[in-house]
Amino acid sequence: MKKIIILAIIAMILTLLYLFYGIDAEIFQYSFMKRLPQAIAIGVTATAIAIATLLFQTITNNRILTPSILGFDAIYLFIQTILVVFFTKFAGNFVNETVNFILSLVIMVGFSLLLFSSIFKEKYNIHTLLLVGIVFGTLFRSMTGFLLMILDPNEFGLLQGRMFASFNNIKTELLLIVIVGFLLLIPFIYDEWKKMDVFLLGKDVATNLGVDYQKTSKKFFIVISILISAATALVGPLTFLGVIVVNLAYEIMQTYKHKYIGLAAVLICVSALMGGQLIVERVFNFNITLTVIINLVGGIYFLTLLMKGRKA
Repeated sequence: MKKIIILAIIAMILTLLYLFYGIDAEIFQYSFMKRLPQAIAIGVTATAIAIATLLFQTITNNRILTPSILGFDAIYLFIQTILVVFFTKFAGNFVNETVNFILSLVIMVGFSLLLFSSIFKEKYNIHTLLLVGIVFGTLFRSMTGFLLMILDPNEFGLLQGRMFASFNNIKTELLLIVIVGFLLLIPFIYDEWKKMDVFLLGKDVATNLGVDYQKTSKKFFIVISILISAATALVGPLTFLGVIVVNLAYEIMQTYKHKYIGLAAVLICVSALMGGQLIVERVFNFNITLTVIINLVGGIYFLTLLMKGRKA
């Protein structure tokens, strides 16, 4: 519990620094009201990515897999492209952000269940799971690339902001609907959370202990789809962030209990994003982007985990 308190203090300090550091007293209200929605969006994104990654790793029983690596972000971007093509080509204009998010969410949940339900029917090894992710990710990115070639510059510009993660252009207009969605998910996640500890024992043992493995997996798969959709809609795709924060949480907490691992992962993710964005804005003056750093560090860390697993 002491470790959780320390992580919470660090996250709180970095959040306060992000909100108040460097604010001009003459325009305090304007600056604060501009930073506050961004800070909330970063916190929501951190929570979504950390929880989704932890759930996905538990269901797949592997600590190097994330929904992003298996192509969830590619699915979301493909859906965005389809919506732009349909509404601009045939409907004449694009829908607003809220309707777009709801449509994307519904389609993504259906797609994810259809495409990945077969993964849990049998016990696949890590190489099969990675291959499935690479194939689907490549497929949807290729289809997205093809559709981008037939878009006019205005339509392409509309999609450009959705294809790359950015903490400087957060879609704060989606904050309310995302927060409401999170509040609706909390009772379900809390009620089912204790089953995640049993999942670590494997499918057969969990089933023998009375857990409906298949049904629970599908439920959490829907939750994962919603969380990834929310995070991607707010800031864009972040491939390796989940790998970093969840594995760091395991290393720091040294426990199997998901209630501690999940909370630690969220706090680490909040600290990483708040601190990183603070450095990018106040130190480097936006000359470097946080997503480049995250993907670089995360990619190296992911390869390190693969090599360690191979040696083991």
